[in-house]
Amino acid sequence: MPTIRRLSAMEILDSRGRPTVACECELASGAVAAASVPSGASTGAAEALELRDGDPKRYRGLGCRKAVGHVNGPIAAALAGKAFETQAALDERLIALDGTPTKSRLGANAVLAVSIAFARASAAERGVPLYQHFADMLGLPLATLPRLTVNLFSGGKHAGGQVEIQDVLIVPASAKTIDEGLATIFAVYYAAADLTSKKYGVRSLKADEGGLAPPFPNVEAAFDDAVAAIKAAGFEPGRDVAIALDVASSHFFRDGRYHLGGAALDSAGMIERVGSWVKRYPIVSVEDGLSEDDWSNWPPLRRSLAGKALTLGDDFLCTNPARITRAIDAKAADALLLKVNQIGTLTEAAKACRLARAAGWRVTVSARSGETEDNWLADLAVGWGGDQIKIGSIAQSERLAKYNRLLAIEAQAKLPVVAWPG
Repeated sequence: MPTIRRLSAMEILDSRGRPTVACECELASGAVAAASVPSGASTGAAEALELRDGDPKRYRGLGCRKAVGHVNGPIAAALAGKAFETQAALDERLIALDGTPTKSRLGANAVLAVSIAFARASAAERGVPLYQHFADMLGLPLATLPRLTVNLFSGGKHAGGQVEIQDVLIVPASAKTIDEGLATIFAVYYAAADLTSKKYGVRSLKADEGGLAPPFPNVEAAFDDAVAAIKAAGFEPGRDVAIALDVASSHFFRDGRYHLGGAALDSAGMIERVGSWVKRYPIVSVEDGLSEDDWSNWPPLRRSLAGKALTLGDDFLCTNPARITRAIDAKAADALLLKVNQIGTLTEAAKACRLARAAGWRVTVSARSGETEDNWLADLAVGWGGDQIKIGSIAQSERLAKYNRLLAIEAQAKLPVVAWPG
């Protein structure tokens, strides 16, 4: 039974240069492991709370010394010397220590750093790969690797809002391996870089997650350029390479209207617009096609996309079991974007994953816009049987650490890539 000997945390910087939390966990067996947690820019209102210091003189108030202090202080004091038979037992103790619905007392960033560091140390103590340890948490067999969904173009909060929607992603639909998928992505990404550089006369500027961010005149121009890049790379749109969207509609929803391309659309109009995109372009997944609180209109959106593209919930669901249960009952979505730091512990995220699976949904395991070089997300996506993985583009080290980990897992586990889309 894993017994915690020591916990320690420190403040580190994420891929945007903003502070986040890293934690090291040492077990009585001598197993030691560390983990760092990401941070989102596009965040849902129902997310667990990242605790920030609020000191405007330091990192514009974004410091994490309070969260770090909670790990080194009350969390370490409560857990040191204690044995935890399961991850759930550890996480339940953390949740009780915090005692708030959103982890606002200790901070979700502090709690999650401990949760993941303990999982990694436990895997080391058992002598198994982290992805196997994650699979055992859910009682799942290791069956497939997730299909890549990779940022090509970015807008919204990831790229200064030059277009309203957040990301146009590409999916290597015909690739049989992670290795083949990455080679496909490379070809399309650099075809897009060449195309947009010539078309818009600008350098290949990158957004938070490494996606290209040229000054598109409108959203449809981004889709047109994505299709053109797929063709320029020698692939057939829809068959070899498909498109996925992160619309992030909450960020351009104001006063009951979706403000998109100079129009102010009501919910029915937004559903119609999204449907027209799916009809015109090889789009296989639509993330947050409506605002996170536009509950009554999510079921019509799902019906309009059924059989053509996934209705994927991010801000809408926030990896929150209560919101997922409500969405299942309302038939409001058919796919979950799983971000562990939206809920704050591995155990709660595992519950969200189980709920989605029981409803027959697809699950996309996702990174955040503020990431670190830690690669535990790749193991999580494999261990929990993610259908897709959304890490970001192929142009930044915090993203590549996870893609390279997927390559290593593929070489070790020799699993096939999940058969999606199809």
